[in-house]
Order: sequence, then C-alpha cells, then structure tokens
Amino acid sequence: MVARVEVTPKAEEMIARLKALHGPLMFHQSGGCCDGSAPMCYPANEFRVGGQDVHLGQIAGCDFYIGAAQFEYWCHTQLIIDVVPGRGAGFSLEAPEGVRFLTRSRVFSDDEVAELEATERAA
Repeated sequence: MVARVEVTPKAEEMIARLKALHGPLMFHQSGGCCDGSAPMCYPANEFRVGGQDVHLGQIAGCDFYIGAAQFEYWCHTQLIIDVVPGRGAGFSLEAPEGVRFLTRSRVFSDDEVAELEATERAA
C-alpha cells in the first residue's frame, strides 16, 4: 500500500530521540510561516489541528498533518521526511538538537494515484 508520507531512517532515529525527551509527538507540514514550508514537530496535542488540516498518515508512530491549501500543492507527491544538520527558524522540537526536519518528495506514479484515490474513496 502506498503512503502519502514516509520517513528516512535518520529522521526516524531523531524522532525516537525526541519521543524519549518529550513523549508522544505529532507533525504538521507548515504552509510558509516561520521556516518556509517545513515539517514541524510538536508534542502531541500541543498543536491545534483544525478542519482545514488533512491527516496524511503516520511516520514513526506520529500523526502527520498538512494544511488543506498545502495539500492541494502536494497531493500528487509522496512526502519523505528527512533530517539534516542546521537549525530552522521555526518552533519545531528538533531545533535544539542542531538539526532540522526537511521534506523531500517524489511524484506518485499513475498506478499509485489510482490506489490512493480508491483507498480514500473507501474511507
């Protein structure tokens, strides 16, 4: 089954470290505030998810959301969450660790789009 969001092994290691420090986490793909369009990591339930947010799935056991307007831009791609050295300008939990989460992407194939559409219609 194709997923709308995936995580690299390095990012998964950082998420495990952050979970040990902060407990359950969640992610929201930023729509341009603070650090551009970056995946932001927060303690679970400390970021208010609204009716305009789309649940893309989970990475490393953490719910991952994106704003509906951003989803329109990204709906044809799989988001791949990675971690790289450097500090972002946002409020994401990884910043004090000297790293930042980064979104990479790849375009879904026609078969993957059809599978996603069928799965989402059935839900």
